[in-house]
Order: sequence, then structure tokens, then C-alpha cells
Amino acid sequence: MDIAFQPYPFSGKQYPARIPALEHGQDARRHPVAIVGGGPVGLATALGLAKQGVASVLIEADSSVCHGSRAICISRRSLEIIERLGAVEGFLEIGLPWTGGRSFYRETEVLHFTMPQDENQKLPPMINLAQYHIEQILLDAAERHADLIDIRWQTRVTAMAQDGDGVTLQLSTPEGDYALQADWMVACDGGRSTIREEMGLQLQGASYEGRYVIVDIAMESARPTERLAYFDPPSNPGSTVLVHKQPDNIWRIDYQVRDDESVDQAVLPENVLPRVQSLLDMMGEKGPWAPIWITMYKANALTLEKYRHGRVLFAGDAAHLVPIFGVRGANSGIDDADNAAWKLAYVIKGLADERLLDSYSSERVAAAHENLSYGTKSTEFMAPPSFAFALMRTAVLSLAEKHPAVRSLINPRQSSAIAYADSPLNAPQEEAWNAGPASGTVLPECPLTVVRDGVESVRHMTDLLGAGFTIFQFAAGEGGDTALADVPATLVTITKRRKIDASAPYGWDHTGRLFALYGAEAGGVYLVRPDGHVAGRWHAPSAATVLAAIERVLHPQTR
Repeated sequence: MDIAFQPYPFSGKQYPARIPALEHGQDARRHPVAIVGGGPVGLATALGLAKQGVASVLIEADSSVCHGSRAICISRRSLEIIERLGAVEGFLEIGLPWTGGRSFYRETEVLHFTMPQDENQKLPPMINLAQYHIEQILLDAAERHADLIDIRWQTRVTAMAQDGDGVTLQLSTPEGDYALQADWMVACDGGRSTIREEMGLQLQGASYEGRYVIVDIAMESARPTERLAYFDPPSNPGSTVLVHKQPDNIWRIDYQVRDDESVDQAVLPENVLPRVQSLLDMMGEKGPWAPIWITMYKANALTLEKYRHGRVLFAGDAAHLVPIFGVRGANSGIDDADNAAWKLAYVIKGLADERLLDSYSSERVAAAHENLSYGTKSTEFMAPPSFAFALMRTAVLSLAEKHPAVRSLINPRQSSAIAYADSPLNAPQEEAWNAGPASGTVLPECPLTVVRDGVESVRHMTDLLGAGFTIFQFAAGEGGDTALADVPATLVTITKRRKIDASAPYGWDHTGRLFALYGAEAGGVYLVRPDGHVAGRWHAPSAATVLAAIERVLHPQTR
């Protein structure tokens, strides 16, 4: 086929290398935190630290945001995090929201799934957004915090060392080489992490034989935004094909490569483009199209055993590689950044013991294993690793059209918020609750009316989270326990009805759904961490009980 390639409808600004003021070949400033890797995870980590007032230097080897087809699906949980970082507007303005998708076996639709979405939510369950847009939006936010985020472009780490006080990086740029010292480092430098290699660490887990070609094409289409999966389609018999609509009339197509095809042959345009045309014909897309990008992907389910190594924290693909099926790759990295940033900031500011950073590792390693479990199940269904798996998949797909009970086995298991159910930071729950988020769970969303100085505004629960701890105190009518006002946290009183005389801001449950959703009665209290996870809940706690729960988080005991 003679179809000309087009460029992406996006071009990132190019940034020059920059050498700071040096003393004896070393950066004259010692930095609180060095972040290696300026992708979504590194930028989110820098923004999270900046929100806590902690400065960082971000080391990026390239001269601009990324190019090509990488992460495209951003979950509601990631959007909640990005909103707290002050960057969600760009995601919602450019990204394409979606709530579900369809799966086909040969020519028959066998699954139409919908992700959780109800009237309590303010953000979509998922948006499609190319990684270059993701990075650009986060970079724009970082540049608004230039006093706290120092970005060093075209700067590569060539060596590193650490001791009990911090890390030393040897850096190389087109303008010259120099050394840099920092008290802490967060390695966000991707699946081929230089930092991981320098420290002699290896990822553990499984690599799958199935390979996928990833193709981005430009095509105008009125087709709605949804995830499309084709199993053994007439356009590509024996293969699995995934299709996602992206902004700017870009479409992402992933299709499974036959076992007898070599990698070199599989990505040649003369082999790829006819398959794309055949797929589009099958879908009924008759308009013109042009290829933009072709690459190869192989699924890995790998993780480090722990994410804290002395003064170094690992995050994102540097810490774990999650299969793309289930959209838990970039999303889990953003979750890593959210967890690491506030804990590191609290340690740096002297508000918490260094042992708090061990909980970053334990919580996020547990999350990675959960993500890997989901990703592995999806991968084994998308690309069966053995004859037995292939036989099972064929049976499920054959039965799914007429037997709804088996359709859940096709479900791509889209990303949902991870709960830190076994976190050492969780306050013990000694009381019975009939509903609501348990300790370690992400705060569920719900609208409420906030009254401040007599002015009412409809907000959501996540809007009320501060940079520190937040206490939600539920009250019947006129107010809550004033003793909790002395606890070092943002206190938010929530009532079932409007107050007649309100001297302090409060929220009231105008929908009548909030109290029931949280299983709360008058006197009930939820303590929420800076990352939006519940640290503890009680029916009628004393101030001392809540203070003890905060102390448990900030100064965890060795267990």
C-alpha cells in the first residue's frame, strides 16, 4: 500500500542543556530531592513535593516531552491526584472521556461493559490522552512552580553513589559534565532505569512471549470513544486487536503478532498497513487515513522487591513493569508519585520519622502485586501463553454471546483505586460499620454544599482535602465536637441540614446520600491522609484517639 506517513499534530518545545553554578565541578547547591526522569511520574512527584513546599531538581535526558505512542488511558483515581496537583483542567479539556467498551469474537459482539459511573462522581472513569499531552500539561504546571522545581534538560546520569546523608549523581550534558548532591532521590527513569542498573537491582516476575504491534493513525471518525477489542477478527484471523480513539483524530491500534513473524518483519509498513486497512474495512470506517507511528510491544509483569533503598525511592516503570492490558501502567506510576511525595516532604520538613518512607515501599509494592495480578489475567486472555489458555479463551468467547455468566472473564479489568488494606499506617478499626470506606481505602466521591461566610457552593468531598491531614466530622445539625479543632489537621464539619447560625465554614449533605455512603451518624469521624486514603474512622472519638492515629502515621513503629 502506498500511504504516506503524517507527523503527530503536536510538537513539544525544545529545551537546551543548562549548567548551574559550580564549585570544583559540582553543583554549588545541595538539593533536598533529586528526581531522575521527567516523564509523567517524575513530573507528578515534583508537583507533589512543590505542593508541600519542598524544592526538587528534576533530571531529564531528553530535550522535550516524549514523542510517539506510549500511555494513553488515565483513570479517575489519577485524575483526582492530578487535580490536587493543580493540572486537571488540561486533562479534561483535551482528553476524551469514556465509560466502557465492546468486545467481539470474530464478527459477534460478546461483551458490552460499563465502568462505575454515578451521580456522585465529578470526574469520568477514564480519559484517553496521549502521553505527550500528559507530559506537556504536567510540565506547564511544573513551570508555574519554577521557584520549587528546577528542571535540567538534556542531562544524563552516568553514575551515582549514596551514603547515610544523601546521594551524589554524576551528570553529563552537551554543555559539559558535573556532579550534583541531594539529600534524597526518586528514580523515575523508566523501564530501562539507569539508577536501578547502577545499584545492581533487578526486576522480578514474568515476561510474556506474545508481541503486539502498536500503530497510531490519523483518521476523522464520528465513532464514539470506547475501548474496542476484537478476538480472532476476520481482518486478522487468530489475532487480538485493541482500538482506542484519542484526541486530535488520532487512533491507537494494537494487534497481536503471529508466532511465525519476526520482529523486524512485523513492523515493516508493507506488512502493517494492509492489516490496518483490513481492520478499518471490517469496522466500517471508509474515510481516508494516514499512518503516524509503528512500534512493537511485549508484555512484562515485573517488580522490584522493595521500592526504598536507603536514600533512594523507585517509582513508575523504574520500580515495576505492568502489562498495558488493564491500563494500570502510567496510572500506577502516578499513584506511586502521590504516595511518595507527601511522605518524603513530611520527612524532609521534620514532621515525620524516616520510617514513614518504608510504608511507601510496603504500600506500593503491595499495590504493584495487585496490579500485576490483574494485568497478568488480562494478558493471558488477550494473548494466551499456552494451548490450555487458548482453549479456555475460545470456550469463553464461544459461550459469551448466549451465556452472560461467562462474560466477566472477558472483562478487561479496568483500573480502579487500590486500597492499602494491610498498611501499617492504618488505625485499628475496633467498631462495626455498615458502610463507608475502611482504613487504607481511597475517599469515595460525593457532592455536598459548602457554606463559607454565608455563601453556598456545590463541591465534592475530594475538593475539601488539604495538603495535610483532613478530619471529616459528621454532625446532626448545629455543629461538631470543638475539641477536635486542636488536632493538627484541617477540620471539616458535615451536617445533615443547613445550620441556622454558622460562624465557621461547614458542609451539608444536600443530596441526602453522603451520610449513608459513609455509614456515618452524628459524631462520626474520618481521618484522611494527604494522598486521600483513609487513615482511620470512629463513631465518636476523642481528640486523643485522632491524635494517636496521626502519630501512628508520622512515627510508625517497627513491626
